[in-house]
Amino acid sequence: MTITEAELASLTYGCELEYEGISQERAAKVVAEVTGGTARYEGYHLHNWVVTMPDGRKWNIVSDGSLWGTSAEVVTPILRYGDMDTLQKVVRAMRKARAKVNSRTGLHVHVGAQGMTPTQIKNLVKIFYKQETLILKATGTQEARISSYTRRTDHTFVDKICAMHNPTMAKLADAYYAGCRDRNSHYSSARYRALNLHNLWNGTKGTVEFRYHEQSLHAGVIKAAVLIDLLMVLKAKSAKAASAKNPRPYSEASAKYDFRVFLLRLGANGETFKSMRKHLCKNLPGSAAWKDGRHD
Repeated sequence: MTITEAELASLTYGCELEYEGISQERAAKVVAEVTGGTARYEGYHLHNWVVTMPDGRKWNIVSDGSLWGTSAEVVTPILRYGDMDTLQKVVRAMRKARAKVNSRTGLHVHVGAQGMTPTQIKNLVKIFYKQETLILKATGTQEARISSYTRRTDHTFVDKICAMHNPTMAKLADAYYAGCRDRNSHYSSARYRALNLHNLWNGTKGTVEFRYHEQSLHAGVIKAAVLIDLLMVLKAKSAKAASAKNPRPYSEASAKYDFRVFLLRLGANGETFKSMRKHLCKNLPGSAAWKDGRHD
């Protein structure tokens, strides 16, 4: 199985890109130059700048309390696979403008979940949970991030949804927010997960959010981050069922091989995903071709 560009184009996504060392005004002007849009300061509670593209879509450049000093969070409009080139050009332009990334800057990817059934959401959780450690290692997610704003999937939540034979969105929500006293708040503590489902039930976004990525000034790394998240959602939508049993243990001897197999099962074959495979596998030890090393 190989995922086609048409299948990728069937999904919508958006990114939150965090930078230090660049002001919101400067970041807005960079985005405007790349997109041919118009930058305007609108203020409000996040002191945001807005860049309106010729087609009417808007990029928001806002403040973020987790960043230090002169900084900006660039929030894209709703994008599709065909907009990937524009997103990459923005990333390259930010690097040229001397924006900085570090341990505080992250990348969040939202994937549109409109129309996903409860079973498909359940599939996504199980797919991610089973490979979570390997995914976090491949993307280089820092332990400090995992322990705070990007917590691992709660195994109790997984156990609860695995026991649901006829899941509903209401049942999934009750399991997700179990023990959470601020489930109706925009900034609910439940949102700080590597795989965040809070936006399915709170607000109007209707997205699943992947919060585990480290920010990068390399356009290829950003594309790889978006692609793996799109692939997991596509797999969740197409699979008749998924298993969360026996989450894959992390082994340095076979990590690169294990992750390559995972990518291939997601449909990441062929030229479209060549760069993605390179960027995600380079952080892992071992051989991509041999599970336990080549025997010559």
